[in-house]
Amino acid sequence: MLKYLVLLAVVAMVYGLWRSGQRRAAPPPPPASKPLPEPMVRCARCGVHLPRSQALQQDGRSYCSPAHQREG
Repeated sequence: MLKYLVLLAVVAMVYGLWRSGQRRAAPPPPPASKPLPEPMVRCARCGVHLPRSQALQQDGRSYCSPAHQREG
């Protein structure tokens, strides 16, 4: 009976070592690329900051809305 317990322990150890080796062999996932931050501009009328791509440009000034662009 003791012989079977020792055999079972050896098999369990071999299985455990085999499983831990499989986990280490897997390559890590590639890091997620983060988008670069977009430059912010300030509305010439009200002072609100917004991304440059959403701002309305006129005469070198940035505006947050068409109404502020007209009042500008």
